[in-house]
Amino acid sequence: MPVDVRARRRYTAAVLGEYAAPEPTGVPEADPVVRGVVTDVSRHVLGVATSRGEERFLFEAATTFWRGGEVGVSDLRVGDDVLVRCRAGRWVAERIWAGIARVTGVIAGSSGEELEVDTGHTGGRRAVVVPYRVSGRIGVRHPVPEPGYLFDAIGVWEDGAFHASVPATTQPPFAVWDAAPPKAPAAVGGRVRGTVSWYDPAVGDPAQGDLRGAAYPALDRESDCGPECDRVRACRPLPLLSLGTTVGVRNECADRSAVLPLVDCAAVSSRFCDRCADCGGGEEGRIAQLTLASFLALGGRPETGCFAATLAVG
Repeated sequence: MPVDVRARRRYTAAVLGEYAAPEPTGVPEADPVVRGVVTDVSRHVLGVATSRGEERFLFEAATTFWRGGEVGVSDLRVGDDVLVRCRAGRWVAERIWAGIARVTGVIAGSSGEELEVDTGHTGGRRAVVVPYRVSGRIGVRHPVPEPGYLFDAIGVWEDGAFHASVPATTQPPFAVWDAAPPKAPAAVGGRVRGTVSWYDPAVGDPAQGDLRGAAYPALDRESDCGPECDRVRACRPLPLLSLGTTVGVRNECADRSAVLPLVDCAAVSSRFCDRCADCGGGEEGRIAQLTLASFLALGGRPETGCFAATLAVG
């Protein structure tokens, strides 16, 4: 006879009262993601210093590695900041990203292989190195490395500097000051569809590496983020929300959902009216930037940079 799980929970709650286990509130992570610093690496085992102490992960034939591109285990180094997606059980590494980083914003200056990119309200300006070996790949989708043009690339940290590896979007053929004027945030209902990208709050503050939440482009003035947080492009009107508000985010590509707090301003996202090319794409316009930990927990692949999403308010 099949077990009625809901009926059993109701019965357990009635008997145990406050001592009963709470109802599940979200989708559990099928594949845990661990972040830490490599302590040692061999052909079969990776040692990582994490918030739980030192942990060890086994490699298998199907384990894959990313460091600016697909690499092998020999490219991992002691001291690397790594993300490890584990198979259920937290013992076997399925995929490892070493030193992954991202810079998203508006080009503020350029000189040779280097760019200076304004990443927005709380990120400040960041130096970007575009190595010659990847300049063709970056240049195809970011052909104008001049002030005022958008830039979004994924890469790696090398000697304390961000080195671009792959473009995360296609640069619009105009500067931001030539774009259509921004449209004021509007009451658009409880659900908004668009693109979700990611950012890493651990840059400059490693303690924030496991932070779960989202940065949002249309924060109200009560959030004390200044007028730039209110800038929203006409391609995707968004409701005004406050820091601390919780929103539902659904990854339409991986069919996973979570409820996340708004933890930061993502004003720079409002300048991007692109569409995520991953898993067939979706609506154009960026509706949020998830922290790297949240992006991974929802099944995102950080090297692709985005997923099509639905954001639910209220």
